[in-house]
Amino acid sequence: MSKDNLTLVIILGILSTMAGFIMFFFNVYFGTATAEAQLFHNGIGGPEYYNVIVKGYINTYLVGGSILFVMGVLAIVFGYHHLQLKKSSDSQLDESIQNREEEM
Repeated sequence: MSKDNLTLVIILGILSTMAGFIMFFFNVYFGTATAEAQLFHNGIGGPEYYNVIVKGYINTYLVGGSILFVMGVLAIVFGYHHLQLKKSSDSQLDESIQNREEEM
C-alpha cells in the first residue's frame, strides 16, 4: 500500500471510531427517536409494542456503535503500524542508496 492509501485508512478509521462512539453512547436517544418515528408512521401498537420496539432499536444502535468503534480502532492501528513500517523501510532504502553512492 502507498502512503496515501494508509493515511486514507487512518482517516476512515478515525471517522468510523467517532461514529461508533456517538452511536454507542447515545443509543438510548437514537433508539427512542427511531421507535417513536416508526410508531408515528405506522400507527400500530400500544405500550407493550412500544417497549419491545424501543429495546430492539436501543440494542441495534448499541451493537452497531460497538462494531463501528472496534473496526475504527483496528483500522487506525493497522494503518499506523503499516505506515511506520513503510517509513522505516524507506529510510533504510535511502541509507543504502547513500552508502552505494559514497562507495563509488
